[in-house]
Formats: sequence, structure tokens, C-alpha cells
Amino acid sequence: MSTLALGAERTRYEIVSYFRSMDTVFFTFLFPLVMLGIFTAAFSAAGDIVAKPGEPGISVGAYYLPGMLAAGILLSGVQNLGVDIAGEKSDGTLKRLGGTPLSPVSYFAGKIGQVFVTAVIQALLLLAVARLIFGIALPTDPEKWLTFAWIFVLGIVTSALLGIALSALPRSGRSASAVIVPMVLILQFISGVYLNFSQLPGWMQTIASIFPLKWIAQGMRSVFLPSDFVVLEPNESWQLGWGALVLVGWLIVGLVISRLTFRWIRKDG
Repeated sequence: MSTLALGAERTRYEIVSYFRSMDTVFFTFLFPLVMLGIFTAAFSAAGDIVAKPGEPGISVGAYYLPGMLAAGILLSGVQNLGVDIAGEKSDGTLKRLGGTPLSPVSYFAGKIGQVFVTAVIQALLLLAVARLIFGIALPTDPEKWLTFAWIFVLGIVTSALLGIALSALPRSGRSASAVIVPMVLILQFISGVYLNFSQLPGWMQTIASIFPLKWIAQGMRSVFLPSDFVVLEPNESWQLGWGALVLVGWLIVGLVISRLTFRWIRKDG
């Protein structure tokens, strides 16, 4: 079979395995949906969120929806793949795969394909629940959906490659969650997912700006929030161009590190 055919077959296998693992499904697939429900239920009594005093506001659910979409991308790529591949290294799965015709390219393609497919389903489910259950209005401008599409695709590929790269960090599959999950959680808090980014300290905003999640979340806010909410962003701009550059930069970093560190068998194993 060709590399592409093997990658497609591996994608199918990875998707089936993903949905058979209920802990993975909950903590990467359903987690953003659960958090959207919690934030909506917990803070809706405080009233709508406004960009400027006296201006029309939006519901709590509508405000947090972009952040939950961004978090889903990070969880699907970085956390899911980082923990999963580290576990496969530890339990001997990669060692066995190394003795098959499967190439690293086909293996990576299968992992990235699985992340892309499950992230698309996750996003569609999140948007459907937001609209049908929470009554959140979605954009009607085709240009906004085009912006959503390129941010989503670029964010998924970048997150997946970073997840593959980070899988080399844990010393064992048992320690993978303890190493990777805290990093992902911290990024969510400082990148405008759970907290209003404009209200964070300047030094925290600077640190968050180095990493891709801040730019994915900001890009999603440009799609789903009213245009007057741009005043809450740094420099009162959505900065989509800068976001694209940062994501492409991290994509290259993830690709290079993955290529340099990936082994079917650990050097110390």
C-alpha cells in the first residue's frame, strides 16, 4: 500500500480506537461542551456581558463559546496526542509498529487525520448545542465562516504537531498526563479561554502571546463576538495576521521537533 493509503487506513483505526476510550472522549471531546454548560449556568444570572457601558451585550454562553472552540482544538491536538503517543511508546505499541510496513509519515498522517476528524465533529456538536440549547446566535456572514475555517484548520494541524513533539517529553506513559495536562490547563487560563484576556496582568498577556492558544482563541472571538468587542482586545484589534504568523511558526517548530525526536523505540528503552 502507498503512504497515503496506509495513512488513511491508520486514520480509520485511530478514530475507532479514540471513541472506544471513554476517558479520552470525556476529557478531550466532551470537556469543552461540559465547560460551556457550566459557565453558562453559573454566570448567566449576572446578566449579559458588554464591551462598553450602555452598549448592547451578549449572553455569557455566547461570550465563552469562542474560547471553548479554541480549547477543543488544543485538547484534541496537544493533550490527546501528547498523552496517547507517550502511552504507545511506553506499552510497546510503537516498537511493534516499527516492525511493520507502516512508515512514520503514515503514522503521523493517521494521528493528524484522527485529530482533524474528531475535532470537526466536536466543533459541530458544540455549535449545534450552543444554537439549539443555549440559543446563541451564530454568524451569518460567509466571510466570518471563512475566517473560522482557516483558523480551525491551521490550529488543528499546529496543535497536532505540537502534541506529537510533546510526546517525547514524558519518561513513561504513566507520567504523560501529569506532564502534559498541567501545561495545557495553565495555557487555557492565561490565554483568554476561561478568563477575560483584557483583565489579565500585562506580563501574563505577554507570556500567553508566545503560545498558539491565545491566537486561536482571539481568532475565534473575531468570528463569534460582535465587532464592538474588539475594544477588549490588545491594541483594540483582532490581529488575525499576527495570529496566522504565530501559528505557522509553531507549526514549523512542532514539525521539526517531531522529526528530530520521534523514534519507534525509546533510546533509553
